[in-house]
Amino acid sequence: MKIVVSDCDHDSMAIETEVFKKAGMSFELFQCKTEADAIAQLKGANIIINQYTPMTRKVIAALKPELKQIVRYGVGVNNIDLVAASDLGVQACNVPDYSMSEVSDQALAMALALARKVVQMNALTHAGAWDYQKSIPVFRIAGSTIGVIGLGRIGRMFAKKAAALDAKIVGFDAYYKPNAADGSEYITSVSLDELLRTSDIISINCPLTDETRHMIDDAAFAKMKPTAYIVNASRGGIIDEAALARALEAKKIAGAALDVAEIEPLPADSPLRKLDTCLLTPHMAWYSEQAGLELKRKVAEEACRFAKGEAVKYPVNKLK
Repeated sequence: MKIVVSDCDHDSMAIETEVFKKAGMSFELFQCKTEADAIAQLKGANIIINQYTPMTRKVIAALKPELKQIVRYGVGVNNIDLVAASDLGVQACNVPDYSMSEVSDQALAMALALARKVVQMNALTHAGAWDYQKSIPVFRIAGSTIGVIGLGRIGRMFAKKAAALDAKIVGFDAYYKPNAADGSEYITSVSLDELLRTSDIISINCPLTDETRHMIDDAAFAKMKPTAYIVNASRGGIIDEAALARALEAKKIAGAALDVAEIEPLPADSPLRKLDTCLLTPHMAWYSEQAGLELKRKVAEEACRFAKGEAVKYPVNKLK
Protein backbone atom coordinates (compact mmCIF):
# COMPACT_ATOMS: atom_id res chain seq x y z
CA MET A 1 0.00 0.00 0.00
CA LYS A 2 1.07 3.57 -0.64
CA ILE A 3 1.45 5.35 2.70
CA VAL A 4 1.82 9.13 2.95
CA VAL A 5 1.98 11.74 5.71
CA SER A 6 -0.18 14.65 4.62
CA ASP A 7 1.57 17.12 6.95
CA CYS A 8 3.68 17.08 10.10
CA ASP A 9 5.47 19.83 12.02
CA HIS A 10 7.63 17.51 14.12
CA ASP A 11 11.41 17.94 14.07
CA SER A 12 12.07 14.35 13.06
CA MET A 13 10.27 11.43 11.43
CA ALA A 14 12.81 8.91 12.74
CA ILE A 15 10.32 6.95 14.84
CA GLU A 16 7.82 6.56 12.02
CA THR A 17 10.63 5.55 9.67
CA GLU A 18 11.82 2.90 12.11
CA VAL A 19 8.32 1.42 12.60
CA PHE A 20 7.63 1.23 8.87
CA LYS A 21 11.07 -0.10 8.07
CA LYS A 22 10.63 -2.90 10.60
CA ALA A 23 7.33 -3.77 8.89
CA GLY A 24 8.95 -3.71 5.43
CA MET A 25 7.11 -0.51 4.49
CA SER A 26 7.93 3.11 3.72
CA PHE A 27 6.11 6.44 3.50
CA GLU A 28 6.32 9.81 1.77
CA LEU A 29 6.09 13.11 3.65
CA PHE A 30 4.14 16.11 2.32
CA GLN A 31 3.21 19.43 3.90
CA CYS A 32 -0.34 20.00 2.67
CA LYS A 33 -2.07 23.05 4.11
CA THR A 34 -5.32 23.21 2.14
CA GLU A 35 -7.91 21.03 0.45
CA ALA A 36 -6.34 21.89 -2.90
CA ASP A 37 -2.89 20.82 -1.67
CA ALA A 38 -4.25 17.49 -0.45
CA ILE A 39 -6.16 16.75 -3.65
CA ALA A 40 -3.19 17.64 -5.84
CA GLN A 41 -0.43 15.96 -3.85
CA LEU A 42 -1.97 12.92 -2.17
CA LYS A 43 -3.67 11.26 -5.13
CA GLY A 44 -2.97 7.54 -5.18
CA ALA A 45 -2.42 7.25 -1.44
CA ASN A 46 -4.01 4.25 0.27
CA ILE A 47 -3.20 5.37 3.82
CA ILE A 48 -2.85 8.98 4.97
CA ILE A 49 -1.28 9.89 8.30
CA ASN A 50 -2.66 13.32 9.06
CA GLN A 51 -1.95 16.19 11.44
CA TYR A 52 -3.76 19.39 10.40
CA THR A 53 -4.60 19.05 6.69
CA PRO A 54 -8.40 19.28 6.27
CA MET A 55 -9.78 15.86 5.39
CA THR A 56 -13.15 17.10 4.15
CA ARG A 57 -15.72 15.29 2.05
CA LYS A 58 -14.31 17.07 -1.00
CA VAL A 59 -10.80 15.79 -0.27
CA ILE A 60 -11.83 12.25 0.65
CA ALA A 61 -14.03 11.93 -2.45
CA ALA A 62 -11.23 13.22 -4.68
CA LEU A 63 -8.77 10.67 -3.28
CA LYS A 64 -11.08 7.68 -3.80
CA PRO A 65 -11.05 4.89 -4.76
CA GLU A 66 -7.42 4.49 -3.67
CA LEU A 67 -7.80 6.02 -0.20
CA LYS A 68 -8.66 3.42 2.46
CA GLN A 69 -7.50 4.81 5.82
CA ILE A 70 -6.75 8.11 7.57
CA VAL A 71 -4.80 8.06 10.85
CA ARG A 72 -4.68 11.26 12.87
CA TYR A 73 -1.74 12.42 14.97
CA GLY A 74 -3.62 12.94 18.26
CA VAL A 75 -6.96 12.41 19.96
CA GLY A 76 -9.16 14.96 18.20
CA VAL A 77 -10.48 14.28 14.72
CA ASN A 78 -12.20 17.62 14.12
CA ASN A 79 -10.41 18.11 10.80
CA ILE A 80 -11.69 14.78 9.44
CA ASP A 81 -15.25 14.58 8.07
CA LEU A 82 -16.17 11.30 9.76
CA VAL A 83 -19.57 11.07 8.10
CA ALA A 84 -17.95 11.42 4.69
CA ALA A 85 -15.26 8.89 5.61
CA SER A 86 -17.94 6.35 6.59
CA ASP A 87 -20.04 7.06 3.51
CA LEU A 88 -17.04 6.60 1.24
CA GLY A 89 -15.60 3.53 2.98
CA VAL A 90 -12.53 5.13 4.55
CA GLN A 91 -11.43 3.96 8.00
CA ALA A 92 -10.54 6.89 10.27
CA CYS A 93 -8.33 6.26 13.31
CA ASN A 94 -6.76 8.34 16.06
CA VAL A 95 -4.52 7.75 19.09
CA PRO A 96 -6.74 8.37 22.13
CA ASP A 97 -4.45 7.06 24.87
CA TYR A 98 -0.99 8.53 24.30
CA SER A 99 -1.23 11.57 26.61
CA MET A 100 -3.85 10.74 29.21
CA SER A 101 -1.45 11.33 32.10
CA GLU A 102 -0.23 14.62 30.66
CA VAL A 103 -3.66 16.11 29.95
CA SER A 104 -5.10 15.09 33.30
CA ASP A 105 -1.98 16.45 35.03
CA GLN A 106 -2.34 19.76 33.17
CA ALA A 107 -6.01 20.07 34.09
CA LEU A 108 -5.25 19.36 37.74
CA ALA A 109 -2.28 21.75 37.77
CA MET A 110 -4.40 24.52 36.30
CA ALA A 111 -7.22 23.83 38.76
CA LEU A 112 -4.82 24.02 41.70
CA ALA A 113 -3.16 27.16 40.33
CA LEU A 114 -6.56 28.83 40.10
CA ALA A 115 -7.79 27.73 43.51
CA ARG A 116 -4.54 28.67 45.27
CA LYS A 117 -4.03 31.81 43.13
CA VAL A 118 -0.48 30.74 42.39
CA VAL A 119 0.02 32.69 39.18
CA GLN A 120 -1.33 36.01 40.48
CA MET A 121 0.64 35.79 43.72
CA ASN A 122 3.81 34.81 41.90
CA ALA A 123 3.50 37.93 39.73
CA LEU A 124 2.84 40.18 42.73
CA THR A 125 5.71 38.72 44.72
CA HIS A 126 8.14 39.14 41.81
CA ALA A 127 6.95 42.74 41.55
CA GLY A 128 8.04 43.36 45.15
CA ALA A 129 4.95 42.61 47.23
CA TRP A 130 5.02 40.17 50.14
CA ASP A 131 1.45 40.05 51.32
CA TYR A 132 -0.71 36.93 51.45
CA GLN A 133 -3.77 39.14 51.98
CA LYS A 134 -3.62 40.04 48.29
CA SER A 135 -4.82 36.48 47.64
CA ILE A 136 -7.95 36.71 49.76
CA PRO A 137 -10.29 34.88 49.44
CA VAL A 138 -8.80 31.42 49.04
CA PHE A 139 -11.01 28.43 49.82
CA ARG A 140 -10.06 24.96 51.05
CA ILE A 141 -10.00 22.29 48.34
CA ALA A 142 -10.53 19.39 50.75
CA GLY A 143 -14.25 19.00 51.20
CA SER A 144 -15.05 20.99 48.06
CA THR A 145 -16.94 19.63 45.06
CA ILE A 146 -15.03 19.04 41.83
CA GLY A 147 -17.15 18.51 38.72
CA VAL A 148 -15.92 16.53 35.74
CA ILE A 149 -17.65 17.05 32.39
CA GLY A 150 -16.83 14.03 30.23
CA LEU A 151 -15.92 10.70 31.83
CA GLY A 152 -13.83 9.11 29.12
CA ARG A 153 -10.25 7.94 29.63
CA ILE A 154 -8.86 11.37 30.52
CA GLY A 155 -11.89 12.49 32.51
CA ARG A 156 -11.73 9.43 34.74
CA MET A 157 -7.97 9.80 35.18
CA PHE A 158 -8.44 13.45 36.20
CA ALA A 159 -11.23 12.43 38.59
CA LYS A 160 -9.00 9.85 40.26
CA LYS A 161 -6.23 12.40 40.80
CA ALA A 162 -8.66 15.05 42.02
CA ALA A 163 -10.25 12.60 44.46
CA ALA A 164 -6.87 12.32 46.20
CA LEU A 165 -7.37 15.94 47.29
CA ASP A 166 -10.19 14.74 49.57
CA ALA A 167 -12.80 16.45 47.43
CA LYS A 168 -16.24 15.18 46.43
CA ILE A 169 -16.20 14.20 42.76
CA VAL A 170 -19.31 14.60 40.63
CA GLY A 171 -19.45 13.81 36.93
CA PHE A 172 -21.60 14.33 33.88
CA ASP A 173 -21.40 12.20 30.74
CA ALA A 174 -24.34 11.54 28.44
CA TYR A 175 -22.92 8.16 27.39
CA TYR A 176 -21.19 6.80 30.50
CA LYS A 177 -22.16 6.10 34.09
CA PRO A 178 -19.61 5.55 36.89
CA ASN A 179 -19.56 1.94 38.06
CA ALA A 180 -17.73 -0.50 40.30
CA ALA A 181 -16.54 -2.61 37.36
CA ASP A 182 -13.98 -0.02 36.33
CA GLY A 183 -13.43 1.43 39.79
CA SER A 184 -15.17 4.75 39.15
CA GLU A 185 -18.06 4.30 41.58
CA TYR A 186 -16.65 7.09 43.79
CA ILE A 187 -17.81 9.55 41.10
CA THR A 188 -21.38 10.68 41.72
CA SER A 189 -23.27 10.86 38.43
CA VAL A 190 -25.29 14.08 38.14
CA SER A 191 -27.00 16.14 35.46
CA LEU A 192 -25.04 18.92 33.78
CA ASP A 193 -27.31 21.45 35.48
CA GLU A 194 -26.55 20.05 38.94
CA LEU A 195 -22.83 19.86 38.21
CA LEU A 196 -22.75 23.51 37.17
CA ARG A 197 -24.75 24.62 40.24
CA THR A 198 -22.84 22.65 42.88
CA SER A 199 -19.21 22.45 41.74
CA ASP A 200 -16.43 24.60 43.16
CA ILE A 201 -14.04 23.52 40.40
CA ILE A 202 -15.13 22.25 36.98
CA SER A 203 -12.89 20.39 34.56
CA ILE A 204 -13.98 19.88 30.95
CA ASN A 205 -12.73 16.58 29.52
CA CYS A 206 -15.01 15.84 26.55
CA PRO A 207 -14.55 15.99 22.77
CA LEU A 208 -15.80 18.86 20.62
CA THR A 209 -18.97 17.74 18.82
CA ASP A 210 -22.19 19.34 17.65
CA GLU A 211 -23.60 18.45 21.08
CA THR A 212 -20.76 20.01 23.08
CA ARG A 213 -19.98 23.12 21.01
CA HIS A 214 -20.60 26.16 23.24
CA MET A 215 -21.99 23.84 25.91
CA ILE A 216 -20.66 26.31 28.45
CA ASP A 217 -22.39 29.56 27.52
CA ASP A 218 -23.99 32.55 29.27
CA ALA A 219 -26.76 30.34 30.67
CA ALA A 220 -24.22 27.87 32.06
CA PHE A 221 -22.14 30.59 33.73
CA ALA A 222 -25.30 32.01 35.28
CA LYS A 223 -25.83 28.69 37.09
CA MET A 224 -22.29 28.50 38.50
CA LYS A 225 -21.18 29.72 41.92
CA PRO A 226 -19.49 33.15 41.95
CA THR A 227 -16.57 31.42 43.70
CA ALA A 228 -16.28 28.66 41.09
CA TYR A 229 -13.38 27.96 38.71
CA ILE A 230 -13.53 26.26 35.31
CA VAL A 231 -10.71 24.51 33.45
CA ASN A 232 -10.62 23.40 29.82
CA ALA A 233 -7.70 21.27 28.63
CA SER A 234 -9.74 19.31 26.09
CA ARG A 235 -10.96 21.21 23.01
CA GLY A 236 -11.57 24.84 22.19
CA GLY A 237 -15.14 25.68 21.26
CA ILE A 238 -16.75 23.83 24.15
CA ILE A 239 -16.64 27.07 26.12
CA ASP A 240 -18.18 30.13 24.46
CA GLU A 241 -15.19 32.45 24.93
CA ALA A 242 -17.21 35.65 24.61
CA ALA A 243 -19.55 34.39 27.33
CA LEU A 244 -16.55 33.44 29.49
CA ALA A 245 -15.08 36.92 29.16
CA ARG A 246 -18.42 38.42 30.19
CA ALA A 247 -18.69 36.08 33.17
CA LEU A 248 -15.17 36.89 34.39
CA GLU A 249 -15.56 40.63 33.89
CA ALA A 250 -18.86 40.61 35.79
CA LYS A 251 -17.38 38.33 38.49
CA LYS A 252 -20.09 35.72 37.88
CA ILE A 253 -17.32 33.14 38.38
CA ALA A 254 -13.97 33.46 40.14
CA GLY A 255 -11.62 32.31 37.39
CA ALA A 256 -10.89 30.12 34.40
CA ALA A 257 -7.94 28.28 32.88
CA LEU A 258 -7.72 27.41 29.19
CA ASP A 259 -5.14 25.29 27.40
CA VAL A 260 -7.21 25.38 24.20
CA ALA A 261 -9.10 28.00 22.23
CA GLU A 262 -11.76 28.04 19.54
CA ILE A 263 -9.28 29.76 17.23
CA GLU A 264 -5.63 28.89 17.83
CA PRO A 265 -3.52 30.78 18.58
CA LEU A 266 -5.97 32.69 20.74
CA PRO A 267 -6.48 35.99 18.86
CA ALA A 268 -4.39 38.90 20.09
CA ASP A 269 -7.52 40.99 20.64
CA SER A 270 -9.28 38.34 22.75
CA PRO A 271 -10.45 39.97 26.01
CA LEU A 272 -9.36 36.81 27.82
CA ARG A 273 -5.72 37.83 27.30
CA LYS A 274 -6.29 40.92 29.46
CA LEU A 275 -7.91 39.18 32.43
CA ASP A 276 -5.65 38.06 35.28
CA THR A 277 -8.43 35.71 36.40
CA CYS A 278 -7.98 33.70 33.20
CA LEU A 279 -4.90 31.47 33.00
CA LEU A 280 -3.79 30.64 29.46
CA THR A 281 -1.39 28.04 28.09
CA PRO A 282 -0.72 27.28 24.39
CA HIS A 283 -2.38 23.89 23.78
CA MET A 284 0.44 22.10 25.58
CA ALA A 285 -1.49 19.72 27.83
CA TRP A 286 -0.79 16.76 25.52
CA TYR A 287 2.95 17.26 25.61
CA SER A 288 5.78 15.52 27.38
CA GLU A 289 8.86 14.08 25.74
CA GLN A 290 7.53 10.60 26.36
CA ALA A 291 4.03 11.35 25.06
CA GLY A 292 5.37 12.86 21.85
CA LEU A 293 7.40 9.75 21.09
CA GLU A 294 4.51 7.45 21.99
CA LEU A 295 2.18 9.33 19.62
CA LYS A 296 4.52 8.98 16.67
CA ARG A 297 5.04 5.27 17.30
CA LYS A 298 1.35 4.49 17.72
CA VAL A 299 0.32 6.39 14.60
CA ALA A 300 2.77 4.40 12.49
CA GLU A 301 1.79 1.11 14.13
CA GLU A 302 -1.91 1.74 13.42
CA ALA A 303 -1.13 2.36 9.75
CA CYS A 304 0.94 -0.83 9.63
CA ARG A 305 -1.88 -2.88 11.13
CA PHE A 306 -4.29 -1.66 8.49
CA ALA A 307 -1.80 -2.18 5.68
CA LYS A 308 -1.30 -5.79 6.78
CA GLY A 309 -5.04 -6.45 6.86
CA GLU A 310 -5.10 -6.69 10.66
CA ALA A 311 -7.80 -5.21 12.88
CA VAL A 312 -7.10 -1.58 13.76
CA LYS A 313 -6.83 -0.68 17.44
CA TYR A 314 -8.30 2.83 17.40
CA PRO A 315 -11.20 3.13 14.92
CA VAL A 316 -13.30 6.27 15.29
CA ASN A 317 -15.94 5.65 12.60
CA LYS A 318 -18.02 2.72 11.46
CA LEU A 319 -17.84 1.80 7.81
CA LYS A 320 -21.08 1.33 5.92
